[in-house]
Amino acid sequence: MSIQEKNAYILGTEQTELHRLGLQHQVWASEARRGWELGGFQAGHYLLDLGCGPGFCTTELAYMVGDRGKVIGVDLSANYIGFLKKHAEMLGLNIELQNCYFDDMQLQPDSLDGAFCRWALAWVPNPEQVLAKVRDALKPAGRMVVQEYFDWSVFQSEPPLPGLKKGIAACYRSMKHEQSGDIDVGRLVPGMAERLGMEVLYTRTISKLAKPSDLTWEWPNTFLNIYLPKISERGLLTSSELADALANLEALTAMPNAMLMCPVVIETVMKK
Repeated sequence: MSIQEKNAYILGTEQTELHRLGLQHQVWASEARRGWELGGFQAGHYLLDLGCGPGFCTTELAYMVGDRGKVIGVDLSANYIGFLKKHAEMLGLNIELQNCYFDDMQLQPDSLDGAFCRWALAWVPNPEQVLAKVRDALKPAGRMVVQEYFDWSVFQSEPPLPGLKKGIAACYRSMKHEQSGDIDVGRLVPGMAERLGMEVLYTRTISKLAKPSDLTWEWPNTFLNIYLPKISERGLLTSSELADALANLEALTAMPNAMLMCPVVIETVMKK
């Protein structure tokens, strides 16, 4: 695995993470589509999917824009770009792919009708510069839809279980201090947009309360089962603390009335 691939995703790009991203998209698909409606995305449009990953949103957007439109997917992970390339070819979708850092993506000025970004700006040290690059590529009146975390720290369970609480706190420390971006960058996006001369059209917070019987439960559940062992390997949890956290999560899943309050997201829709 190359250094670039190793650093592409804080959760990795293995098969288990690909599966988790698929589940995550099922939970968040309706929220993405609502954002696209506010963005005015439609047939014939040229769109950017910034931080496209394996392309669950990219694929849907490509169906939306049809043969007369195009979707550009940009991502750092060669594994995910390769997966999406094969998928797009198999389905005959008009998708252009760029495997690179956002600083290195190639976008023509005034070429895009719209852009979408979900959980991508949180991982870069210069989100405002990235937004400026997208702004320059948007046509006049083109819109960008950004969905990023507003407050990751609200992630908690009911009932509160001590091992799981410690595990979630360790995840948050990792998110805040082990990567170059700001996991709560969403709260800063409207201000960035205004400084860049873009008009903020809409903002809304998106919160999800998950119960064990809901598909939504699988979003935090699969995240914790993948990420807790990773941060334990890096010394943020002892092996005993990891075992306690996972045991608490399993016990919580068996409680019909248990709840997980998920990290809160903010959606910002802006216009050039």
